[in-house]
Amino acid sequence: MTTEHNNLTTPPAIKRKVSIFALFKQALKGGHQDLTSGSIGVAAFILAVPMVLEMLMESIFAITDIFFVSGLGAEAVAVVGLTEAVLTLLYAVAIGLSMAVTATIARRYGEKNVQQANAVAGQTLWIGLAVALIVGFIGLNFAEDILILMGGNDAIVAAGKSYTTIMLTGSITILYLFLMNAIFRGAGDASVAMRSLWLANGINIVLDPMLIYGIGPFPEMGLTGAAVATTIGRGVGVLYQLNHLFGIAGRIQINIKHLIVKLSLIKQLLSLSFFGVIQFLIATASWIALVRIVSTYGSEATAGYTIAIRIFMFAILPAWGLSNAVATLVGQNLGADKPDRAESSVKRIAKYNIYYMVGVAVVFLVIPKQIIGLFSQDPLVIQYGVDCLRLISLGNGFFALGMILVQAFNGAGDTKTPTKVNLLCYWLIQIPLAYSLAKLLAFGPNGVFLSVTIAQAVFAYVGWKLFNKGLWKLKVV
Repeated sequence: MTTEHNNLTTPPAIKRKVSIFALFKQALKGGHQDLTSGSIGVAAFILAVPMVLEMLMESIFAITDIFFVSGLGAEAVAVVGLTEAVLTLLYAVAIGLSMAVTATIARRYGEKNVQQANAVAGQTLWIGLAVALIVGFIGLNFAEDILILMGGNDAIVAAGKSYTTIMLTGSITILYLFLMNAIFRGAGDASVAMRSLWLANGINIVLDPMLIYGIGPFPEMGLTGAAVATTIGRGVGVLYQLNHLFGIAGRIQINIKHLIVKLSLIKQLLSLSFFGVIQFLIATASWIALVRIVSTYGSEATAGYTIAIRIFMFAILPAWGLSNAVATLVGQNLGADKPDRAESSVKRIAKYNIYYMVGVAVVFLVIPKQIIGLFSQDPLVIQYGVDCLRLISLGNGFFALGMILVQAFNGAGDTKTPTKVNLLCYWLIQIPLAYSLAKLLAFGPNGVFLSVTIAQAVFAYVGWKLFNKGLWKLKVV
């Protein structure tokens, strides 16, 4: 009688809250969740929560450096911005490779072929090491030339040579964080990826002010200290990942046999990732072109743009977390021969992403000055940053849909389609439009900012049309 009474009178809202809380705990804890059956909403939630938190942690790297470096002046902030623009090329390679890794491992997991998934993970480590050696050589020998090429003046080059050198030579930590997290995400074990970035960020946040300003027993290293802190933080995160890959029982377990070089598998991964790398090189090269145009208007314009973009990326990377969840869901469900479930997953998460990004846009439109003011007291820097936040956020809804569609294609192993769309929208539309609005029509940096919004709108429209054709469902990985 009492039990029945309690069941009848327990408010549904409370039951739902308990259920969501339990799912949230499960998502953070991780475990073996079948993403190819049951509720799509539950699968998406359990997968997306750690991915959203992972992306938040990744964005904190950028925002932390800017926050502490801003006290060194506009030149120091400009160095971080110019170096980050170059590092986006590395991110493009890392993300392109990650796409192939996530898509392949997700397919193998959908097919219940765990040993082949482990083999893919082992070969991924060799690919990452090879790329890191190349990037490290470039950073060690050409850091000063890179800053000059990016439009840095003598003061910026003098202040930033050491910072740029360390960030590039320590690139193995960036690559392995991306690639190993792609391994975990493809297997649906996103909580490990999340925790590795929690650890890396915690160390970076503690070390950044100590090494930059010489707090306590630490030497005052200035801008160089920011690079050292970031590299150490990421390095510890990588060690945590390796411990899970080699030592702790999980969905992916690498042993000696998986590390034997298999050229056929490496070739398959590189072939699949080729268009993924080109896809993101196209997108990120367009950002380099944009910062190059902005840099012609002085250090204040570059600093304002850098701060605004860092804040923007901090706010939207949770949306990238949702899009990463889409890639895993699409890959595993196609591997399980459930294309309709894959499509339903994309549409549901796209709706959630649009809601979130529109909410971010409202905040950026209402209080941009207060946000930029947290990072600079220079009135000119603040004004450029405010203009950038407001104009770019006008395209947030389009951006939300576009990033989901990109990862849906990539999760299916169809990296060619978004590559072609990127080429159209970013190189044939965005860059010429940015130059025309800024220089020919004399809009200045605002013309650059506005071109981003327009390009995102075109991308969302074209991508949606191609997605609805359904050819991505037929891709074999």
